[in-house]
Amino acid sequence: MKIVVAIDSFKGSLSTIEAAEAIREGALRARPEASVYTSPLADGGEGTTEALTAALEGETVSLTVRDPLGRPVTATYGFVENTKTAIIEMAAAAGLPLLKPEERNPLITSTYGVGQMIASAMERGARRFLLGIGGSATNDGGLGMLTALGFSFRDKDGAPVGEGAAALKDLHTIDASGAHPLLPLCEFLVACDVQNPLCGEKGCSAVFSPQKGARTEDLPLMDAYLAAFAEKTKALFPSADPDQNGSGAAGGLGFALCAYLNATLVSGVSLVLSATGLDKQIQDADLVITGEGRLDEQSVMGKAPAGVAALAKKFCKPVVAFCGCVGKGATACNDHGIDAYFPILQAPCTLSEAMNKETAYRNLSATAEQAVRLFATNRF
Repeated sequence: MKIVVAIDSFKGSLSTIEAAEAIREGALRARPEASVYTSPLADGGEGTTEALTAALEGETVSLTVRDPLGRPVTATYGFVENTKTAIIEMAAAAGLPLLKPEERNPLITSTYGVGQMIASAMERGARRFLLGIGGSATNDGGLGMLTALGFSFRDKDGAPVGEGAAALKDLHTIDASGAHPLLPLCEFLVACDVQNPLCGEKGCSAVFSPQKGARTEDLPLMDAYLAAFAEKTKALFPSADPDQNGSGAAGGLGFALCAYLNATLVSGVSLVLSATGLDKQIQDADLVITGEGRLDEQSVMGKAPAGVAALAKKFCKPVVAFCGCVGKGATACNDHGIDAYFPILQAPCTLSEAMNKETAYRNLSATAEQAVRLFATNRF
């Protein structure tokens, strides 16, 4: 019997690797002779670097970069030597969790540290990049990242405009002549499930910047700055498209990656599933196990478990999912390839008790054991 386990993290409790190991232990208690293949899983957001680096047997690289306010912070990325692949989460350098609530201000926060991470990986030998761009604290259109990579943005007097969304108001000329010489040799695949354009009522300033600390009166200003930035960018790169789905991701970082680095935006879970080669393992599996901390009606909207289920159904494999809790509309999962789902709670307890790492691990392992025992009876 072969069981394939590809489960997302239980955020605040178990990492994807820990969750998969808990299931593996429970499954083997039920069927000691089983072959259990575990694959770390993520959807392009938090945990993507850990999941892909582990799955691809890469190494973790640490370096000091600038945080969104220019302060030094230690960031990590994954590097896979044999394929020259770097795995980067922009949030490691420019994420909202790096700031205190009172520090949030997208007029001044910058993606400069993201550019530093890319430059470090290129100089280490990376030529293929898998980027996750969720959780940003920025709305600078990628200005900081591009500056760190050698692009020049100057005002009418020829001085650098600086960083942050507010700096774009002074932008007069863009010069790509100093861009990092290794960039043309690199391929960038970007995990992006956001469909928003760069500007307008559905653009990044209007939709996402308020949660990053923007005031209501700042929204039209930043939108205008980004629109002007896009026009100047198109003069340099005619194929630049601020209306492309995903251009507004990560405060316009999606736009910068596509226009300046010729990146391709792809579904987060699709990128992870493709990179890990999970389809090859599922082909001869008897059972596929997935899940995440909470299953609800949004779990079928580009989330990792639904992606695993869709892949498994291409090979007509049974799929079960485990979760910490079930929310409204979770039955939609049954219509999207998850044959059955099981909350792992074993006894009444508080939320903090349920999320305790040791408790969650034990509960998940016990639930996996019972589900596999049932499946082994061929009555599942």
